[in-house]
Order: sequence, then structure tokens, then C-alpha cells
Amino acid sequence: MGKNRIHGILEAVHITDIADEGLAVGRHNNMVVFVKNAVPGDVANVQVTREKRNYQEGYVVSLVQASAFRDTPFCKHFGICGGCKWQHLKYEVQLRFKQEQVINQLKRIGGLVIPEPEPIVASAKTRGYRNKLEYTFSARRWFEPGEPIYADGDPGANALGFHVPAMFDKVVDITECYLQDEPGNAIRNYVREAAIAAGFSFYNIRTQTGFMRNLIIRNNLAGQFMVLLSVAENHPDELAVLLNGLRERFPEIVSLYYAYNPSKNDNLTQADIVHFWGDKFISEEMEGLRFAISPKSFFQTNPQQALQLYRKVREFADPRPGDIIYDLYTGTGTIALFLSASCAKVIGVEYVEEAIDDARFNARLNQRDKLSFFAGDAARLFTEEFTAQHGKPDIVVCDPPRAGMHGDVVNTLLKLKPAKIVYVSCNAATQARDMQMLQEQYRIVRLQAVDMFPHTQHTENLALLELKD
Repeated sequence: MGKNRIHGILEAVHITDIADEGLAVGRHNNMVVFVKNAVPGDVANVQVTREKRNYQEGYVVSLVQASAFRDTPFCKHFGICGGCKWQHLKYEVQLRFKQEQVINQLKRIGGLVIPEPEPIVASAKTRGYRNKLEYTFSARRWFEPGEPIYADGDPGANALGFHVPAMFDKVVDITECYLQDEPGNAIRNYVREAAIAAGFSFYNIRTQTGFMRNLIIRNNLAGQFMVLLSVAENHPDELAVLLNGLRERFPEIVSLYYAYNPSKNDNLTQADIVHFWGDKFISEEMEGLRFAISPKSFFQTNPQQALQLYRKVREFADPRPGDIIYDLYTGTGTIALFLSASCAKVIGVEYVEEAIDDARFNARLNQRDKLSFFAGDAARLFTEEFTAQHGKPDIVVCDPPRAGMHGDVVNTLLKLKPAKIVYVSCNAATQARDMQMLQEQYRIVRLQAVDMFPHTQHTENLALLELKD
């Protein structure tokens, strides 16, 4: 592999870019090398962990020269838990690379002719910006080098934290996470210690046994917290002692739930969720609109940036009083509510029935009567027959999952020819694919990235498409 490679180490690899999944990119002897924990501008010695015909993967073992783009990670769990992969990259540089990645994917994958993108919208907060975190209990925690290793079943082997990437049964025991405001950390640490003191078993992912399974902590901008504790065994009396201790210790908690989930996966869709104490939901307020957040609700996890995102969607759509708007993949109806004051009506379509229930509740909560919500797969529901019944769309807003829009949805858009399409995407690659199909009849007139997730490679991208003359 070249004279500079010694025992699997590539020496003096020049890091030049960042790849789609957040890994840095360099070259060594004309071979592409994807490098963990590197920054463009670094010159690094790299331990190879994987070799393929056209590329290699590895991680930094030492720096020959540190990049001017480097920053000091602020979390002691950086590089282990799998979150916040870009803490070592200055925030203004993160924004630059996010913008470049969006442009590259639209041009390279979609082959699209695009306008000059508007500057990416930076996040007002780069720490404590999340309103929801999900933790996993594990009887098989990740041990740091030099730590004593405890056997399964020993309290010293217990963890409450995040999964180690690519290791389904290993969990990093998180002592402090900077993604959520306090008392998020204090709540998690209290639950861990109270469970250990009570002798509760932590879940063993390999054997699928144990009591304590997952912990979900949600909060709003008003500082109120909702806690949902998921267990795999049904011991409500024992659990009640812990939950009562939790609400007495933390007055910020206004809503407490627990879920009995004996299934083989952590998904709570089919779980029996019990309202234990307090309010049944917490709410977020934006521009005078209230959004109820229940245990299963989807709500953008960065609420301050969500407001910026929704305002941009409304700006791009620029609805008139007589317009009929379709909001595909509407979720809990947040975008639909934002648009409803400026048009004739909004029709929201969403696959998840619980989300539609939340959307209808939010419409009633805000006394908005121009909204109609329908549960169903957009590929089957959004048809010419459906729009003939409910009104032909003047504007369509779509915010699909990472996989993008189903081909049938794209074909329906091409048949209906709404004047505008506002496409919100968390994956510019699938957005590029879909817009490539739409470009037959549409031109892209505006692009705007919004950074929802500082210190990660993820971003949201908005595109405004207008029907060609």
C-alpha cells in the first residue's frame, strides 16, 4: 500500500474535505481515505480499519499538523457515543461545509441547474438546543480503556446513555450531555442511581431480559419537562416509587408517563403507555400558535430553528387568500397551521395516524377551521381523484422522510401541475433525485438550508419550485 504505511498506519495523510456522512476525506497514494475525527486542513497519521478496492477507512492516531478549522470538543463523550460528530470543527466552518454538501448533492446526484443558494440559517443555540433525548438502559456498558471491567449483572456494568455506533449491545454511560438544557442531565442521572439503589435490573439487549429499558426526556422553551420511562417487565408498584421520587425531586417535570414494552424492539407504537401523573402533554408556542406535544408526538427537536424553518416555508410559499395548499407528510400539522392564516384552506396528509390525531387536536386548540387532515400513505391518498374531491392544489408543501417522495407522489405532482412546490428535506440526496424528475415541468427558483442540528453533519434544505411557463 506504499512505503509510508507501517503496520496499517498511513502517514501524513492530507485531509481535504468532508464526506456525506460526516467523515473527513483525504488521499494517500491516489487512494481515497475516509477518516474519523479528522478535519479538513489536518495532516494526520491514520490507522486503517477497513480496506476496499477503491477506498480505505480509518481514524486519526496522531496529528502531524492541526487544521486551523479545528475546535476543542466540549464533551468528554465525544468520539464514543456517536452524536455530535463535528464538535472538533468550528461552528462557522460546519455551516460552510453543510452548505457545500447540499450544493454538491443537488448538482452531482440530481444534475440540477440551481440558483445561488441563500446563506444557511445558523442555529441560535449550538448547545442545549434539543427538546427531546432518548436514552437506553443496558446491562452491558461500554468500558473505556483502563477502566475495570464488570461482569453482566454487576451494577458496575449498568449504563444509561447512547449506543456506541455499530455496536447494537454496547451503551455509553452518559454522565453529562450538552444537547438538552438542565435539569435534563440531573433527571437522567437520578433515574440511573435510583434504579440501581432499588436493585432494578437493566435491560440486556442480547438476552432480551431485564426491567429498565428506555428513558425519554422532553422539554419546551418554557422550561417544562415530560418524562417517559419504558420498562420490559410489568412491576407498576415498584416503578411508582421511582416515579414519585422523580416528580418530588424535580418541580420542572409537569408530565410523567411509563410504558410497558415486552416486545423485541424499542419502538413504542404498540406499547401500553400509562399516564402516571401531571399534564397529559406539554406545549410549545410559536407566533401565538400552541402545539401540544404528547409522548408519541413528532415535533422538530430544535424548536427555535423550527420557527425559522416554518417562517421560511411560509415565505417561499407566499400564499394568497384564495389558494388551496396541500401539506404532504404533514406530521402533527405544524407547517399546515403556520400557512392556514394566509390561504383558503390547507389539506394535510400523513401516514402515521397518531400524528394526524395530534394535528387535528392542534387545529382545535388554535381554533383554526381552514384545516383538514387525512391519515394515509401519500402515494395512495394523494391522487387526482382525491384532489378533485378536496380541491386542486395551487401550492404543495412536502416534507418527506429521508427516503424522499414515492415515485407515485412525484407523478401526481406532474399531472396536477400546482403553481408552486415547496420541498423541505433532511436528505439533499433524495431531494435531488425527486427534483430531477420534477424538472421536466418545474424550475428551481430558491434554495435555503437551515441548520437544525449543530455539531452534526445533518441539515434541512428548502427548495422552491415554480411551474414553467
